[in-house]
Amino acid sequence: MFLPQLLMSAEAAKHAFDAVKAAMPASDQPSKGKIVLATVKGDIHDIGKNIVRTLLSNYGYDVIDLGKDVPPQKIVDCALEHDVKLVGLSALMTTTVPAMEETIALLRKAGARAKVVVGGAVLTQEYADMIKADRYAKDAMETVRYAEELFA
Repeated sequence: MFLPQLLMSAEAAKHAFDAVKAAMPASDQPSKGKIVLATVKGDIHDIGKNIVRTLLSNYGYDVIDLGKDVPPQKIVDCALEHDVKLVGLSALMTTTVPAMEETIALLRKAGARAKVVVGGAVLTQEYADMIKADRYAKDAMETVRYAEELFA
């Protein structure tokens, strides 16, 4: 697939998710907890993160979506400020996955209690292990399942 078509598809999917969310009735259920999501520094592709955000929200989590191209320190600051149990990091490009490792190292150094789940088209379990992520999610539902375990 060509990059311009991928970007247009991602933008269309974002609008579709927003429309679906607006049409859904508001839930009166209490939040299961807060989760921080971000597409890492240097990466502007966030369709996967947006799918994860939508699913987590539908499962009752308060999602703090920091967006795309997010500097590691901003992720750390947000995780500490909100004392979250889970941080989700997304990357699509091989050139930006090193930012995941930097972010995880900063989270650990800062003493954040959050577990870190990583995902993205170019990631593998081996890479997730190498950068010391707590969980590799091959798809959006895997992130939801991990959140359900953590927040149980």
